[in-house]
Amino acid sequence: MDSVSASAAHEDVALWVALGQVRGLGGQGLCQLLRTFGDPAAIYAATYTQLRTVVTESVARAISIGPDDVAIAPTLDWLKHPANHLITLADEHYPKALLEISDPPPILYAKGVLTWLNSRSIAVVGSRNASPQGERNAEDFSQALCHHGFSVVSGLALGIDGAAHRGALKANGATIAVVGTGLDMVYPARHRQLAHQIAERGLILSEFGLGTPSRAQNFPRRNRIISGLSLGCLVVEANVQSGSLITARLAAEQGRDVFAIPGSIHSSVSKGCHQLIKQGAKLVDDIQDIVDEFGSVTACNSSEIPAKSNTETHPVLDCMGYDPISMDLLLERTNLVAGNLTTMLLMLELDGKVAPVPGGKYQRIV
Repeated sequence: MDSVSASAAHEDVALWVALGQVRGLGGQGLCQLLRTFGDPAAIYAATYTQLRTVVTESVARAISIGPDDVAIAPTLDWLKHPANHLITLADEHYPKALLEISDPPPILYAKGVLTWLNSRSIAVVGSRNASPQGERNAEDFSQALCHHGFSVVSGLALGIDGAAHRGALKANGATIAVVGTGLDMVYPARHRQLAHQIAERGLILSEFGLGTPSRAQNFPRRNRIISGLSLGCLVVEANVQSGSLITARLAAEQGRDVFAIPGSIHSSVSKGCHQLIKQGAKLVDDIQDIVDEFGSVTACNSSEIPAKSNTETHPVLDCMGYDPISMDLLLERTNLVAGNLTTMLLMLELDGKVAPVPGGKYQRIV
């Protein structure tokens, strides 16, 4: 690229960044400006009167003043890092799947490998307060999806989202984390190391500019991107008030397939999945249920794919079932004395086969 072209490209990026920072404009307003005027340069060249035909008085005034060089400087500096990217509707890297939804974000901030933006993806979402079995399912299914050539999209939240990302990374596959903050921060902070791993091998994506903190209203907006990027949406665990049901609803509205893993009728984090199944989501208990819909693009050894949990036999496991169970009921079922049962449960816990859950109960996780 010659110096003139490089200068023009830099100016174009600066104008996109500036528009993204106009208070009160928003994605839909910016899309309307682009439809009316064509590109950022034409928007900034428009008169106040012309702008007022499209946007509010305060937004028109802000654009008429021109780009705030001081305000956009931190973002332009951030973009100098080779792993950091600004993707716009005019960009060749803009994900084609998002162009199919009703309100595609006009600007995306990305950190990582842009190749994955147009990969075959499945969204894997669910409860922040997941059960041990739910997290194991999310990790196993995500690992299996990557073995079949899919990338995994989720939201970097605690619980199911984090497990989904970890499963993809464990498979040496690709994962995209769509977040509800600016990319100069990590939310939740507990996932800082996970976010770094995703940025190295996958991609972190946001429509929110640098410095945007975690706000409740940001997450439903980020959910439409999670579903919009994906061929289908798998809900692993969710209560009836879960934000992951919003993602599932958006997926259905966007023409994507919705899948749900059933669980115990006694578990609150299964009720959302059961509701989705009643409403027509496809019940999933094996990775093949998803692969059959879209086809596998990577040949692989089926022994490498944890399509279902390990079913190794153990007398205590056989007596536990898959619902949380109290010590008293387990003593009754196993006919063991308390000391022996406690020892067995400890060994099973160390082997990753059972886990303590709230209420003094245990749950089988294999």
